[in-house]
Amino acid sequence: MPTDIDGILLLDKPLDLSSAGAVARAKRLFGARKAGHTGSLDPLASGMLPICFGEATKFGARLLDADKTYRVTVRLGERTASADRESEVIEKRELPDFSAARMQHALEEFPRAYAQVPPMHSAIKQDGRPLYEYARAGITRERAARAIVIRDMAFLDWQPPDLTFEVRCSKGAYIRVLAEDLAARLGTIAHLAGLRRLAVAPFSKEPQWIFEALEAMTAAQRLGLLLPVDAALADWRRLDLPPGGVNAFRQGQTVSVGPEMPGNVRIYAAGAGFLGLGAIGPAGRVVPVRLVASTKSGV
Repeated sequence: MPTDIDGILLLDKPLDLSSAGAVARAKRLFGARKAGHTGSLDPLASGMLPICFGEATKFGARLLDADKTYRVTVRLGERTASADRESEVIEKRELPDFSAARMQHALEEFPRAYAQVPPMHSAIKQDGRPLYEYARAGITRERAARAIVIRDMAFLDWQPPDLTFEVRCSKGAYIRVLAEDLAARLGTIAHLAGLRRLAVAPFSKEPQWIFEALEAMTAAQRLGLLLPVDAALADWRRLDLPPGGVNAFRQGQTVSVGPEMPGNVRIYAAGAGFLGLGAIGPAGRVVPVRLVASTKSGV
């Protein structure tokens, strides 16, 4: 029978598995009642997929909005309809004699803030249907450009026709589109040949776990790998409630905390651990924003 499990698993998602399929497999493996991912990875991509269990699902949106870091391989001189390896090559061009220095310069000069047009092969919906359904029917729809931010791009390797680099970017960035836009600035075409997600802020150096390793563990060992429910909230200021305010806060009431700086806070209490998120107003009272129930693990 499924049980109530709380915490965050940093899964190293394998290739050829959807994010929904990865969540279902992890949910069965942990025997969890409730689980969800925090930003899908295509089946053709591997790497970090944070999976939230139980009470941690209440804060999954924080990870959806977080910066992501990828290792990207772009194949220049070849274009596909889907901009990745999901579809066949539909156009080829002979490449100029690009040098590694030219590739590095192209990454350095690429705009850090630009408007990116989402691809037709995406799950964005128009008139109730995902764009990829239109694309598969040979229909192209107008798409509004989205503002994204490239935090950093670092050259790794140039083995013609494949360029490999790392990129850290804001939410909403399509790496397939980035590959095509980068190629256009080089005067050629391209598609995404390889993609691995290395980090989802604030997680970067923590271990990631493959299914084979998880399946070889005992249930207790797997539970010991879960990060706390509040692990994704490190950028929120911490506030420890006085004992007299814990019950009121848990019931959704505002609590006086005295002369504290206004703003968002994560709330803790002695003996009770993490209680949820709150907002301190100018009058020195904290208003509950998101509460958690008592957790079974991870706090």
